[in-house]
Amino acid sequence: MHFDVFNGDADGLCALVQLRLAEPKASTLVTGVKRDIALLDRVPVDQATGVTVLDVNFGSNRDAVLALLARDVPLFYADHHNPGGDLPVHPRFTAMIETEATICTSLLIDRHLGGAYAAWATAAAFGDNMRAVALARCEAAGYSAAETERLEMLGVCLNYNGYGASVADLHFDPAVLFRDMVGYASPFEFMVGARDTWQQLEQGYQADMARGLETAPFYQDDHVAVICLPDAAWARRVNGVMGNALANRAPGRAHAVVTHTASGGSEGAGNLAVSIRAPLEKPEGADLLAKQFATGGGRKGAAGINVLPADQLDVFVSAMRDAWRD
Repeated sequence: MHFDVFNGDADGLCALVQLRLAEPKASTLVTGVKRDIALLDRVPVDQATGVTVLDVNFGSNRDAVLALLARDVPLFYADHHNPGGDLPVHPRFTAMIETEATICTSLLIDRHLGGAYAAWATAAAFGDNMRAVALARCEAAGYSAAETERLEMLGVCLNYNGYGASVADLHFDPAVLFRDMVGYASPFEFMVGARDTWQQLEQGYQADMARGLETAPFYQDDHVAVICLPDAAWARRVNGVMGNALANRAPGRAHAVVTHTASGGSEGAGNLAVSIRAPLEKPEGADLLAKQFATGGGRKGAAGINVLPADQLDVFVSAMRDAWRD
């Protein structure tokens, strides 16, 4: 049994769409919300005959990778997050892991496939807020201004759908969304052929963003801004894309968007999730800030903390100010 393991955001979705358009394969899908990254633990090693992993941090899955390789399970791994150490050397292990701020997993797959489904990769680049890269690709492809705008909105909305404390917070389970997307050779065809799905994503994004951008900063100076959103599903959905929007509005400032990890009950009480964006003018340092906290990780330009105790919020703000001082 083959397993396709992928992050539930725009990059993970578009990477797998490209790969399965080029290489159709019956597989069991393993995915979840964007912050659900220890996904390889869900793959039964005694059932797997092959595993593809896309846009999932290697460091959080190292033990599961080694367990699969110990049984000689072929494993293809593509990602753009810091792997947290050396990669295993094994004849069954193929890895494409690059961490530059201008690369995402879908762009790695695009290169791997020789640009066969380039528009999907460009949508993912927009979704990961690699806007300059995505715009250059649109210009090279000869897209009109209207086509470029539509592709950008799709990437942003696919990314938006990945954020939440659980799949119940999302408009669509990423596995269901993938099955819709993989039926179309290009994102433009998807937006027409799966119109109802696309409209629900776009309308949800617009409504949630309007509420989020009305929220006054918890802390702000010339270098950093921290926005704390209420304990609500809409706030958890908008967590990541709002950080991207704020970064685009103020490219010289670092941003953090803080949400509650769960709604109601004692399990999530007092815990926060943090989405961090480095200044677009110098997209570095987000990963280093996140790693100062137990559940933090990510890449240079964009990172996050999965669980931050609420009583550590002031500590985080202080650390963020220190990270981007003059």
